[in-house]
Amino acid sequence: MAFLTEPVPERGVALPVVSGISRIVANNPSLMTYHGTNTYLIEMGDSFVVLDPGPDDDGHLNDILTATQGKVSMILISHTHSDHLGATSTLKARTGATTYAFHLSADPAFAPDVLLQDGDMVAGMTALHTPGHASDHLCFARPDGIVFSADHVMSWSSSIVSPPGGDMTDYVASLRLMLSRDDGLYLPGHGPPLPNPRPYVEDLLDYRLRREEAIFGMLHNGPCTTWDLVDRLYSKTHPRLRQAAERNVVAHLFKLQVEELVWQDGELWRVREGISCPCED
Repeated sequence: MAFLTEPVPERGVALPVVSGISRIVANNPSLMTYHGTNTYLIEMGDSFVVLDPGPDDDGHLNDILTATQGKVSMILISHTHSDHLGATSTLKARTGATTYAFHLSADPAFAPDVLLQDGDMVAGMTALHTPGHASDHLCFARPDGIVFSADHVMSWSSSIVSPPGGDMTDYVASLRLMLSRDDGLYLPGHGPPLPNPRPYVEDLLDYRLRREEAIFGMLHNGPCTTWDLVDRLYSKTHPRLRQAAERNVVAHLFKLQVEELVWQDGELWRVREGISCPCED
């Protein structure tokens, strides 16, 4: 995968992205979030739409309020992971903005003011339900070919798909949904903008399918635990990266199980009897 990188962005200020859109990068860098969560400020008349307020952090909240002068009319949530949702309730209380998110929230403590369905229009954009990384994940597509792709497609890394909230069957289907579109620029939840996204999304899908084929092939050689598969498939040594790899492997195994290709026998995973390996065809 040809991932994109960028220098550590300036903190505490709204950085221009394209005309009418800027981002503030939250100061929550990590192995999972790159330089931090992108909070997007979208100009709408004399107010702003805030897409993903970011983590529950007073400094980041104050940066949003300063950049918008408190003139926030709408808050859009791509998904309810805490690094995207955390500041929402306080930002709403400080500005009176209306919150919008997918109608089936994955966070039982969060209930948006407006429940979005796949295909709904909001702030001139189409809400695209793209589950996989999270069951309630939405991308927001503008008519000019710009898509806020959040954590479904990120430029700096592939996404973690961690059951039960993450689902590899859904993730693959959501990547194919994005490939059915003709968009020109993705603005992800972490990392820099992604121009000409189609080849990149094709690579993401191919990477997932090849990983799944490798898992299936290894199980044909004998039963394995998830950690056996991680050890054989990944070179990651950092504990958090190994944990993320294990969650992706579990998601692939669950997908293969739904497709009735493998089954779980205690801690071991086995290929179902009579199922041939694609590499043998």
